[in-house]
Amino acid sequence: MKVLAVKFENYRNLKNSQITPCGGVNVIYGDNAQGKTNLLEAVWMFCGGHSFRNTKDGDAVNWDKKFAVLEMRFFGQEREQTAKIVFSGNKKQVEINGVQKKSAAALIEKFCAVVFSPEHLSLIKRGPSQRRKFIDSAICREKLKNAVVLSKFNRILVQRNSLLKDISRRPSLEDTLSVWDEPLALNGAILIKKRMEYTEMLSQRAKSYHSGISSEKEDLEIRYISSIDVNQSDSINEIAGKFREKLKKNRKEDIRTGVTNSGPHRDDIEILINGKNAREFGSQGQQRSAVLSLKLAEASVLKERMGEEPVVLLDDVLSELDVRRQDYLLNELKGCQVFITCCEKSNKEQLKEGKIFFVQNGEVS
Repeated sequence: MKVLAVKFENYRNLKNSQITPCGGVNVIYGDNAQGKTNLLEAVWMFCGGHSFRNTKDGDAVNWDKKFAVLEMRFFGQEREQTAKIVFSGNKKQVEINGVQKKSAAALIEKFCAVVFSPEHLSLIKRGPSQRRKFIDSAICREKLKNAVVLSKFNRILVQRNSLLKDISRRPSLEDTLSVWDEPLALNGAILIKKRMEYTEMLSQRAKSYHSGISSEKEDLEIRYISSIDVNQSDSINEIAGKFREKLKKNRKEDIRTGVTNSGPHRDDIEILINGKNAREFGSQGQQRSAVLSLKLAEASVLKERMGEEPVVLLDDVLSELDVRRQDYLLNELKGCQVFITCCEKSNKEQLKEGKIFFVQNGEVS
């Protein structure tokens, strides 16, 4: 997967222009608040029409304009293709190879990238929900069936929790809990199994990337922590059985608290550096390196599933990394197209081979 050209018109603060990146490392350099992240976001938009900054579609349009247009020419699926997104208010229209699509979701099947931004440090810094969200997003992009299972599990969980609250007022309703326990256990087991399989694949690759980033001085380990004590070797039926038993064992506590206290919604992904929890003991640079390793591992898994390298987008990744770690990202990521934003002049000077774009007041040169 390679971006051949990106054209933007009235997009955020970027001046109307076009860039032609190289197939290797592309450094986007400039001071803060000049438009570097906007340029990176413009590429990411072609992964499904949504910003990695969780902003509204209307925010994509320059404040004094009525519409914005993004166009991309890229090589993917063994041929050159085109895509176009038109933003108007909080609506957008998408064309792929000149054919208008009903939804921006059609872009997912054509263009693929992995993005790192400072917000992703929440994978380590915040609670388990952020790490579950990361894994769930990955497995849902892998297969639509996984997204259906996740949606079904969450819907059943809400209904069961609502019933648990009602039981405190009407104890006779307890007999109806089993109606929800069975589908919750089955869908929960499928979700847990998919998460565990993905985490294992991610861990192997992240370990290798982190070793390179840290010059083989640090060991990264990713573990799936289950609230129902399942094992990697357990089948879906075995996991479902353990989940049912846990629901039975916790029934009184669930009724008392009004929530389901065990299941995939209570699980976590533990991130360890040299055997220690990265959240509690990792430095800022180590935490950033660990999350970056996870994102690069995510790209590696996508390559295996899709048959081609996704584009790698790295926003403000070099800050808080020492020179050796910076050098690895700038000069050692081989085989994939990379876009990196940075502010420090020394960073762009480290690049041995690639292309540098300078951004100032929204103008890209």
